[in-house]
Amino acid sequence: MRIDIITVLPELLKSPFEASILKRAIEKGLVSVHLHNLRDYSKGNYNQVDDYQFGGGAGMVLMIEPIDKCITNLQKQREYDEIIYMTPDGVPLNQSTANTLSLKGNIMILCGHYKGVDQRVRDTFITKEISIGDYVLSGGELAAAVLSDAIIRLLPGVLNDETSALTDTFQDNLLAPPVYTRPSEYKGMEVPSVLLSGNFPEIEKWREEQALKRTQVLRPDLLE
Repeated sequence: MRIDIITVLPELLKSPFEASILKRAIEKGLVSVHLHNLRDYSKGNYNQVDDYQFGGGAGMVLMIEPIDKCITNLQKQREYDEIIYMTPDGVPLNQSTANTLSLKGNIMILCGHYKGVDQRVRDTFITKEISIGDYVLSGGELAAAVLSDAIIRLLPGVLNDETSALTDTFQDNLLAPPVYTRPSEYKGMEVPSVLLSGNFPEIEKWREEQALKRTQVLRPDLLE
């Protein structure tokens, strides 16, 4: 898989891909992540990429010309399965979307900034608009990192135990059951005996029951 991220702040995006699981996935050659500075496609002495919005109002808007040049340049080099715009008014990111995107080959992600991007960019280039929540960030960089993490960890070979992702919260519209590790007793708090029994059918039954119970209490909307 290849992920190209268009941003005005590439330095903000470097560290997430230089540590932990994401770094390991890149080193294994399972994914390549490329950051593209939008200012490299601007013109003028000040590398301007934003301007005031027509009609007045507070806040700057990313201009269409540098975005057009960047996207067009990338499209000349390869075909993209999705060109994604990170925006608060996009479709909320969920596990199903991450699963679907993890099956793609080439993905481009455009990070919004300020008041967003010229609407003509969204109308012309964008195939999918995604939000990571009902709140506003100063830019789409952190949201792009979240989306990339959600996708990359699902790629075969990224996790040491590939079955781990299959039991994650939301994979079956249920929250994950409680988990425990050593010691089995700590300050009077004990691990449920069924988990120590070695009876794996009973353990799976317990986990399913706990997942359902937890979802009913914390996220009943998932069961609707």
